[in-house]
Amino acid sequence: MTSETHSKKILVVDDEPVICEILDFNLANEGYEVSCAHSAEEALKQLSPDHSLILLDVMMNGMSGYKLAELLRQRNNKIPIIFLTAKDTENDMLTGFSVGGDDYISKPFSIKEVVVRVKAVLKRCEPSDDKSKNKRMFDNILIDFESKEFTIDDKKIPLTKTEFEIIAFLSENPERIFSRNEIIDCVWKETPYITERTVDVHITRLRKKLGEKASIISNRPGFGYRFTPSN
Repeated sequence: MTSETHSKKILVVDDEPVICEILDFNLANEGYEVSCAHSAEEALKQLSPDHSLILLDVMMNGMSGYKLAELLRQRNNKIPIIFLTAKDTENDMLTGFSVGGDDYISKPFSIKEVVVRVKAVLKRCEPSDDKSKNKRMFDNILIDFESKEFTIDDKKIPLTKTEFEIIAFLSENPERIFSRNEIIDCVWKETPYITERTVDVHITRLRKKLGEKASIISNRPGFGYRFTPSN
């Protein structure tokens, strides 16, 4: 077991026993401690503070994976969630991210892809010790890197970790246009298989959360996205 995976406990939630067995076997070989649940209801009983991540099937009998994720976020449980699903339309991705998912893997998947994404999400969700740049302010906008909070007019906007990382990255150089690949290289630098569409889906959801201030993130077709705090 490597130090990278030491003590990391993963909960696999899928109503197909074969998938649970495959994920259990391969993730255990990577040094993770794996437990399995075959329904969302069972997962709620098994989930503990010791778990570091959930691999969550979307379509299950009883409570869906989306509903389980939504319920956990309502309870302020911030455990990273990677959805496993045969549904891979843009609306499905939007739904997954909107209920608090951290990543989205389409079935059928390769074990290599699952392992890489698990490692990437766990690494992204590790607390940072870098407090050299605690806050960034733009008039009525505050980005707090220590508390990972984004505030407009003293109102906190509830962003996922990925959404926060996107807007933090764009805000490093206001008005500069960043290509989708540049955003991928920064926010998903440890994760292969990320497409430009994934960036668009996240930013669509992020702009929706910003409401009347959505225009602070603008798109120049063919070029990319930029942060314009004066908008």
